[in-house]
Amino acid sequence: MIINGVMIDATFAEAFPMKATRLIITAHNAKWAMISAQAFTGFATSVIACGCEAGIERVLSPEETPDGRDGVAILIFAMGGKGLAKQVETRAGQCILTSPTSALFAGIDSDKPIALGKNLRYFGDGFQIAKVINGRRYWRIPVMDGEFLTEETTGMVSAVGGGNFLVLAESQGQALAACEVAIEAMQQQADIIMPFPGGVV
Repeated sequence: MIINGVMIDATFAEAFPMKATRLIITAHNAKWAMISAQAFTGFATSVIACGCEAGIERVLSPEETPDGRDGVAILIFAMGGKGLAKQVETRAGQCILTSPTSALFAGIDSDKPIALGKNLRYFGDGFQIAKVINGRRYWRIPVMDGEFLTEETTGMVSAVGGGNFLVLAESQGQALAACEVAIEAMQQQADIIMPFPGGVV
């Protein structure tokens, strides 16, 4: 098949079943929401050595977030539910709880919840406060800049990871340019991430 003058061989592309969740990070402004998201998704290129695959899905406007602030949606994938839950909790505690003005919300609903703020609340040393709003439990955890708000759980869903395609070109520069254009096109889509550096490996 030829599309836009490019020969495409529709053949095998690696893919495998995974478990995933989507989180929404908000902050005082878009800069700090992105800083939190980048910290959380750092060193998450492959489940082989990183424990999960994670990346930024897209930037969210205040109209799209639970607390009406600037936000970023991230996706996290792992080979199983137990591994996913551990990665979410560890990364949230080290990268979002510690980030100034941040808040953390479930970005997807599911009948299979995993902990989000459920255990992070213990960082409040007994001063944390639970609030139930519209049937959803949140935790307000005191931190140095005020309080960290987090939803108690997030949904876990079945997902697909590892999809790829090979780019063959006459030179390294041409191959890289083609990959960059492909990544730019994929970044316009919702519900996907490209976790390797620049989306290319």
